[in-house]
Amino acid sequence: MPDAFRIALGQLNQSVGDIGANADSILAARREASGADLVVFPELHLIGYPPEDLVLKPALVEKAAAQLERLAEASGDDGPAMLVGSAFVRDGALHNGVALLDQGRIAAVRFKHELPNYGTFDEMRLFQPGPLPEPVILRGTMIGVPICEDIWRPEVCRHLADFGAEMFICINGSPYELNKEALRIEGIARRRASDTGIPLAYLNRVGGQDELVFDGGSFVVNGDGQLAARARDWEEQVLQTSWTRTARGWRCDRGDLAQETPQPETIYCAMVLALRDFVERSACEGVVVGLDGARDSALVAALAVDALGSECVTLALVPPLAGGAQALEDAHACAQELGVTCREITLDSRIAEALEALDVCFAGDEREAGERLAARMRALVLCAFAESQGAMLLSSATKSDFSLGRVPSCASATGGYSPLKDAYATTVATLASWRNGAVPHIGLGPEGTIFPASILSRTPPLPAGVEDAERLDAMLFGLVEHDKSIDQMVADGFPRAALRHIEERLHASEGLRRQSPPGVKLSPRNFGRDRRYPITHAFRS
Repeated sequence: MPDAFRIALGQLNQSVGDIGANADSILAARREASGADLVVFPELHLIGYPPEDLVLKPALVEKAAAQLERLAEASGDDGPAMLVGSAFVRDGALHNGVALLDQGRIAAVRFKHELPNYGTFDEMRLFQPGPLPEPVILRGTMIGVPICEDIWRPEVCRHLADFGAEMFICINGSPYELNKEALRIEGIARRRASDTGIPLAYLNRVGGQDELVFDGGSFVVNGDGQLAARARDWEEQVLQTSWTRTARGWRCDRGDLAQETPQPETIYCAMVLALRDFVERSACEGVVVGLDGARDSALVAALAVDALGSECVTLALVPPLAGGAQALEDAHACAQELGVTCREITLDSRIAEALEALDVCFAGDEREAGERLAARMRALVLCAFAESQGAMLLSSATKSDFSLGRVPSCASATGGYSPLKDAYATTVATLASWRNGAVPHIGLGPEGTIFPASILSRTPPLPAGVEDAERLDAMLFGLVEHDKSIDQMVADGFPRAALRHIEERLHASEGLRRQSPPGVKLSPRNFGRDRRYPITHAFRS
């Protein structure tokens, strides 16, 4: 029996459906891990995660099977064995599984037992659950290979331990959420290790996929719960780990221990990486951001530069801006600090006259409706400009805007991506202030102050009865994130009249949210698959 074992954790990005390229990335990582006994890859990495209904196409599964055979043949040399996540068909049923590739063949296949069916996950409609898995054997070692959700309940790891597993290697596709890192390590991995006394390697992917973004941060905990190794956040990495057989079983030697990215940088990195991968995989020639002199659009401009580089970003101004000459000056100053092209778009006389007519037609209580229509016209101008550049228009609407249905002011109905969609206005304020004095470690933008103070202080108007943005977001947080009733919120100290007005706007704007572009998920209840409300309904709390 060997006394040493070397495992490389391939924390990689992937492209859904680009099976050949994903296979190439597996082989490249294997070459990098040439000294290891085993190199491991994330959940469904060969086909990309999450594949959604794409995995129901027989041709995709067939192509994945062919590429898996190619990878198996490659394992016939002196390099490490591989654990590769993919989709498999057995007895007519589709499974989420993992294959052990060794000595030129597919040595073993195991299927995911626990299929998540909540939030953004709906694997039960795509896959059949596999039986409780048994360990695979490699170099005389019994390895349990639970897949993602399999470690969130104790049954699978307990079963693997009963059948002789000496270590757990868990492959994951775990999307980023605020404060999820602590849950993965403290709430799940250490519990399974403590329950069984068996060390657990947790491999996560990194990169953006539509509304999801994966933060990496792969790690190993030993049977006593001690953290032995940790990969970097938000970056690809092949994390090399060394293991030693002791009198009490296998133990991972202390290795690289990358620090967790602190707040609010980690939120900013989530937005940057999600935007970068979405734009690059959409084959756009760049992005356009409509600057209005306010904080939200300025932050989106900075995110775009950090994600793509200044040469891929164009800032567009459609005067007059709400803040007048000062807002126009601030927008130009921000563009200069970011080092990007800034274009002032002169409105056709007919559009200008139409905007003036709207201003005359809607007055008093109707003024907000007129402003929304005017904002849609400006958004149409921005959309036309982006199309002329072969670029993607980015929305600057926040979660506060989407909650209240004031998204037209941010070109949301015509944008291709919405980086701030799951960030409340107060979070945006925190991120903008932080970016003025720091640069994200995965960012491509400049250092130094990029937002004038007047931009940071320019905010959207508040609903009646709400005195500040912090109070508004606290009310929205209770109604959206926790589904609290009006009575519960009143008991928390919020005014009933303002709550009723906000709740009504929240429900009435569901249709607008359905028409909005995708945006990166940051919270457990983003506007998307996490929160599926009917567009029309009569319930009020």
